[in-house]
Amino acid sequence: MVRVEPFKAIRPAEKLADQVACLPYDVLNSNEARELAKDNPYSYFHIDKAEIDLPEDLSPYDEKVYQKAADNLADFLTKEWLQKDQQDYFYLYQLTMNGRSQTGIVAATAIDDYTSGKIKKHEFTRHEKEIDRMNHIRATDANTSPIFLSYRQKADIQGLLKDWQANHTPIYDFTSFHDVDHKVWQIDDPATIEKLKNDFKEVEALYIADGHHRTESAVKIGLEKRAQGKNSPESERFLSIIFPDDELAILEYNRVLKVAPPENFWSTIEQYFTVTKNGVKKPVQAGDISYYDGQDWYTLTIKTELVADDPVESLDVAYLQAHVFQEIFDIQDIRTDKRIDFVGGIRGTDELEKLVDAGEFQLAFSMYPTAMSDLLAVADAGKIMPPKSTWFEPKLLSGLFLHDLETK
Repeated sequence: MVRVEPFKAIRPAEKLADQVACLPYDVLNSNEARELAKDNPYSYFHIDKAEIDLPEDLSPYDEKVYQKAADNLADFLTKEWLQKDQQDYFYLYQLTMNGRSQTGIVAATAIDDYTSGKIKKHEFTRHEKEIDRMNHIRATDANTSPIFLSYRQKADIQGLLKDWQANHTPIYDFTSFHDVDHKVWQIDDPATIEKLKNDFKEVEALYIADGHHRTESAVKIGLEKRAQGKNSPESERFLSIIFPDDELAILEYNRVLKVAPPENFWSTIEQYFTVTKNGVKKPVQAGDISYYDGQDWYTLTIKTELVADDPVESLDVAYLQAHVFQEIFDIQDIRTDKRIDFVGGIRGTDELEKLVDAGEFQLAFSMYPTAMSDLLAVADAGKIMPPKSTWFEPKLLSGLFLHDLETK
């Protein structure tokens, strides 16, 4: 069983939701955030990336940035641009992109469910990124960004959520980045709240889809407050948005290399792949990888008889890492090696061609998306996916929900 709880959300005044909500802090840099927020005092970037309100030469990890975030949050609350609900509620958050919708329940989840393995991960985290969010949480005393979780869908939960949507009016309804439609419903009926809590007790596990660093940071702050005797009921929980697995779409996470192929490139490739020069830019099935060298597109088809029967090693990204990046280019750690970079699938294969044709990179690899079932299998096995294996779209906007830890 897992525990999901209603909470008193800090959220935008209804007329300001579309002006407050912004992209997640970790999908754009400080200059991009500064540009997007420059004519919008309501933008949540003033809280989530508070360096935009400070001198540009100041490090985004300076203590002044976290204090500015806390000050801006207090200011938003004073001006009632953000308001805290007076009762505990669940919320439904629906995102619709290109005609496809996904609806998640916004809730507080238990840090003990994470430490006991009931909330499962599939990625490693980087210490410096954890420190950044931990400092942000300490300063604001809030979970300021939601964690994107999933679960194996259950018909009774889905039926309840769809019924609520059909019979209630959204509190937010707007279109934002990349023409994504965003709708939010507040679940304020005590009987429905209790049923949802009980229904989730029948869910065996939750899975982190996106937000591993936010999860680790939220949990570590909660445990820190507990150890210091400064905890509250709210600091024992963290902000999550939980979607059924069958509604989620994973896009490909493509790779580009800043290194020329060696003389043994093709001879090594042909040991592990069947090669077809066919101009196909985007793989049409798992096991195919499209490769661009600045002149032609090739399909590299993985020799299935060489793939291990393992949830990680059988992934296309893992096979490419082992037999191309490591074996041919000696790229052992793709998280730190400066010769490799990653391009989210939403930017398309045109972006890959652009980067190679401009000479910024020499080679590009277009991937077939990792399946949601693969992510669940890896997490269930207690294993870790290669970095940059999944790209979820649409992105959950920040600023629609904050969770007050209530320890100050």
